[in-house]
Amino acid sequence: MTAPAASAPIGVFDSGVGGLTVVRELIRQLPRESLIYFGDTARVPYGAKSPETIRTYSREIAGYLISQGVKAVVVACNTATAHALPMLASELAAPVIGVVAPGARAAVAATRGAGIGVIGTAGTIASGAYEQAIHAVSPSTRVVAQACPLFVPLVEEGWLDTEATTLIARQYLAPIAAAGVDTLVLGCTHYPLLSPVIGAIVGESVRLIDSAHATAAATRTAIEDAGLPRPAGEVSAAQYRFIVSDAPDQFLRAAQRFLGSSIERVETRTFG
Repeated sequence: MTAPAASAPIGVFDSGVGGLTVVRELIRQLPRESLIYFGDTARVPYGAKSPETIRTYSREIAGYLISQGVKAVVVACNTATAHALPMLASELAAPVIGVVAPGARAAVAATRGAGIGVIGTAGTIASGAYEQAIHAVSPSTRVVAQACPLFVPLVEEGWLDTEATTLIARQYLAPIAAAGVDTLVLGCTHYPLLSPVIGAIVGESVRLIDSAHATAAATRTAIEDAGLPRPAGEVSAAQYRFIVSDAPDQFLRAAQRFLGSSIERVETRTFG
C-alpha cells in the first residue's frame, strides 16, 4: 500500500456525535488539515459492549478510514481507545492517536493534589485505562472512577439540560462529589456536551478535563513526528467529510448545532 501523502486528511472516529468535541478542537488547532469523521451511530453506545466487540468495530472503522486515504487515525472514543488502541497501533502503518493518555496527562497537570475523578462509560471504567494512564505519569495520585452509562444516550438524544439529565447526573456524581477530588476527567467524548450540568453538581472548584484539547495537540505532534503536516504551500482550504452508519439526518442536525458551517452534508456507510 502506498504511503499517504502529507496533503491527505486525518481520520477520526467515535461511536456517535461525541467525537465532534475532538473534531472541533482539531479544526481549531490544525486549521490547515482536512478531516474525515466516522460516527458509528448504528451501534452506539459502545460502553456496554464487550472488549472483543469493540475491537471488531474499531478494526472495521479504522480499515475503512485507511481505505479513504487518511494519513492518521484519531480514536475519538474513550471505550475504543481503552480496548482497541494497542491493536490498531500494531496493525496500521499510519499514526494512531487515542484520547485516554492525553486526557490523563492533562488531569495530572491540573490537579492540586486532592485527587482526580474519572467518569466514563461502563467499558472505559471497567478497563482501568485511566487509572493506569494517570499512575504511569503520577503513581501516587489518588483516582476515583465512576461509570455514567446513561450519559451517552442522553447526549445522542440531545437531552443536554433537561430535568431528567440533572437528576441522573446527581445520582452518578454523588460519589465523585463526596470524594473531594479537585479535578474531574470527562472520560467520554460525549460528556463535554454535559459540562454545564456536571460542573454545577461537582462545584466550580473542581476543574473539568476535556481530553479533546490534549488529543488535538497529540495529533499535531504525531503527524509532525511522521513528517506528515499538510504542506504550507498548499492554497486550497481544508476539506471535511462526515460519515455515519445510520440516521444521517439526525446526526446532521446535532452536528450543525455543534460545528455550524463546518458541516453541510453527511454520508452513510454501513457495516455487517
